[in-house]
Amino acid sequence: MDKSLRKGLADISAGRYQSVHADAIEMIRANLSDPAAYYLLARVAFDHRNFHKAGELFEKACLLEPEDPLYLAGQAEFLVTVGRQAEALKLADAAAEMRIQDAFTADTIGVVFSRTGFHEKAVALYRRAVELDPAPANFHYNLGAALQFAGEFAAAEAAYRSTIEREPDSYRAYSALVSLSKQTLKNNHLDKLAALFDSNKDDADKALHIGHAIAKTLEDLGRFEESFDWLVRAKRGKRDAIAYQPETDKALFAQALETASRAPGSVSECSDASPIFIVGLPRTGTTLVDRILSSHPDVVSAGELNTFAGLIKAQAGTSSNLVLDPETLREVADADLAAIGRAYIEDTSRLARGAVRFTDKMPLNFFYVSLIHRALPNARIVALRRDPMDSCLSNFRQLFATGFSYYNYSLDIDDTGEYYRGFDQLMSVWRASLPASRFLEIRYEDIVFDQEQQTRRLLEFCDLSWNDACLRFHENDAPVATASSVQVRQPLYSGSIGRWKKYGDRLSGLTRRLGELVD
Repeated sequence: MDKSLRKGLADISAGRYQSVHADAIEMIRANLSDPAAYYLLARVAFDHRNFHKAGELFEKACLLEPEDPLYLAGQAEFLVTVGRQAEALKLADAAAEMRIQDAFTADTIGVVFSRTGFHEKAVALYRRAVELDPAPANFHYNLGAALQFAGEFAAAEAAYRSTIEREPDSYRAYSALVSLSKQTLKNNHLDKLAALFDSNKDDADKALHIGHAIAKTLEDLGRFEESFDWLVRAKRGKRDAIAYQPETDKALFAQALETASRAPGSVSECSDASPIFIVGLPRTGTTLVDRILSSHPDVVSAGELNTFAGLIKAQAGTSSNLVLDPETLREVADADLAAIGRAYIEDTSRLARGAVRFTDKMPLNFFYVSLIHRALPNARIVALRRDPMDSCLSNFRQLFATGFSYYNYSLDIDDTGEYYRGFDQLMSVWRASLPASRFLEIRYEDIVFDQEQQTRRLLEFCDLSWNDACLRFHENDAPVATASSVQVRQPLYSGSIGRWKKYGDRLSGLTRRLGELVD
């Protein structure tokens, strides 16, 4: 990596975007065919979410120097961010085969592999990044996360501790350590986390992470009401910062309902039955069902894909910067869903890794159920249900990605209750309007208390033969890139059922808000 490119990346990391832009323009004036200049401009546009311009500039850099893995990695990272995962994976594979001599390139390729669900490949690239440059804390953190998803928990813990050695106040690493194991009186980080919270309480994102880690620790110690109070404290700043409006999600639910009530429009002739969509609220058993099904020799998990949502957005052609919004659902109602079905199968072919069937475990696909059925009439859709109080609490307890706006409802327990109401109504419509051979609701509690019968029910619905491995889902060594990465590697347990009852009067408002749904 030449000096000007290295300086530019350092300036971007420090947020000196104007300097990078000025230097890149000078580089182009000196040499119109300098790929490094276009790459730097692409990263500036990418960081400012000007994805249209970023895509053009990344592509320009790759055209000028197609044999440099840095430029291929940059374009791949852009493609995976905008939901073009199959294209991103192809470029990442090509870049990984090249000679990689700088840590930033290795780390970037690792990020693409992580985000396309190929965590085993990501681990190798993150290890290469650490080998080439062990100084940056972020490289160790990325390695730790990939190792955690791959089920290598001891190695993940070591990587997180290496992160802290290099960045003593790394709130993300402390939060990850807390998530790896149950905290005890003798083994916890409460004092450090409390100090971190005090020094970062005015930073909404950092306070959110640290407060969640404190809440999880207190819950592990049996101090449930204190845990809940910390969640409220941690989330309040973030909710205020984004000025969340519940009406936004209400409009989204209303428009999703319209996709079922409007005239059917086109129905795809696509006969492909390979996709199994697993939908539902997060933290309600979607990962569990994904592991059960992907333990079958004919099924592979493709992870949480944005593919269908991206195709809907592209077909709708709406101008908003959101992939999922009421306008997009309204405009796509009469779209060519046959084309979307074909494109989905094509775009997921590499992610399916040659398996007969594959799962797409994006929870938010529950908004698209009617459209999925019209685009892929032979696909199976499994919708997870869970006790309303436990569903809302589990969402409120979860730390979702702070840059992903679709889970903003979870920043307030009352908002979460209203969101659940919208979800429940939508499920009722899907249940009434879709054939039972294509849409199945299954309760998390039923799986826990009647594992074999519910597993047989799942396999029969998905037209899969019986296989004992599906009962031993916890032995499945495939990576898990969700908040359940630790839990699903254990046999079924009932400890989380009725968890909400441990929080005393802290959830009395939620009980009133859910009303008849609690019964």
